[in-house]
Amino acid sequence: MKECIFCNLFRDEEQLVIDETETCYFIQKEDEQEVLEGSGLIIPKEHRRNVFELSIQEWEDSRELLLKAKKRLDEYYVPDGYSIGWNTGEAGGQSIPHAHLHVIPRFADEPLAGKGIRFWIKQAENKRAFRRNK
Repeated sequence: MKECIFCNLFRDEEQLVIDETETCYFIQKEDEQEVLEGSGLIIPKEHRRNVFELSIQEWEDSRELLLKAKKRLDEYYVPDGYSIGWNTGEAGGQSIPHAHLHVIPRFADEPLAGKGIRFWIKQAENKRAFRRNK
């Protein structure tokens, strides 16, 4: 797609491809490391709107890159944990309509250490009326 930033990675000179497989990249952006130090994304090279569109090979390559990224980040940043996740759809927090797996090293000295991916979702302000399709 012409306008997709992940389909046009190399237009952004600050975007770094750290590692890649046949079908996916592990990327980091230098200027966005002040708060989420060491964080990066695993993205398919082909345009996939969300995680549910990934091929079996893209799943396998995502896992391979995740393990390689962890090894690299463990050596360089020495994190105390990780937050790993896919946002899918606008309501799920996906702001870029190209599948991407967040890889975020976490550190014990962070102000929000111990607050995982579900922390904000579990807040009382997020409660809605329960509805179930029958």
